[in-house]
Amino acid sequence: MSLQGLDRNAKSAPTSFHALDFNGAHLHARADGSLFWPDRGLLCVSDLHLGKSERMARRGGGLLPPYEVQETLARLDKAIAETCPAQVVCLGDSFDDLDAAMGLAEGARLHLARMQAGRDWVWIEGNHDPGPIDLGGSHVGELTVGPLTFRHIATADIAEVSGHYHPKARIPGAGPARPCFLVDRARLILPAFGAYTGGLHATRPVLETLIARDGIAVLTGSRAIPVPLSALGRARG
Repeated sequence: MSLQGLDRNAKSAPTSFHALDFNGAHLHARADGSLFWPDRGLLCVSDLHLGKSERMARRGGGLLPPYEVQETLARLDKAIAETCPAQVVCLGDSFDDLDAAMGLAEGARLHLARMQAGRDWVWIEGNHDPGPIDLGGSHVGELTVGPLTFRHIATADIAEVSGHYHPKARIPGAGPARPCFLVDRARLILPAFGAYTGGLHATRPVLETLIARDGIAVLTGSRAIPVPLSALGRARG
């Protein structure tokens, strides 16, 4: 596979996103970890894991500052303001479990409702939130839009956009690993968007079996940085 087939304009793309041609769809892998499809007005995010701190406390785990819901929703609100999408697709594990979804504070529910107003909002089910979510929008197992299929966990299909693995990567000699998109000719895996989410290094075996070694990672953070997978540093530990 030629990297040029995926990399629309690696040298000239604005650092706020990296442009990708994926199965005929012109997509923006954004520095904030969201994916934007301008031609469809579609914004996609994955693995928000809203309510993680509450779920950990409820199950007797470590206590985390209970601010991840506000931070994650604020980041999502900013992405929506910058892209003005007609449709928002949340790729599963939007909530850390179904009790977390049902127990969202009223302020968070109102914040979601404001973001949903006037646009098509789709919750795709994940392994953490497999059941219906009574928070506006629609709830589906997967979604096909034009040439792309959106689902939580990658399968053997081509032209699929998924999440689940929270991929991250590091450039040798350039600091710690950062959340990243992974993309080859068949699949595009999004980074986790949530504030309290960890990550799985792109060179771990499970991800190497899903994404061809001649694909690319797009590191997120202050800017979007495309890197050939063959150039990534290996996982430590």
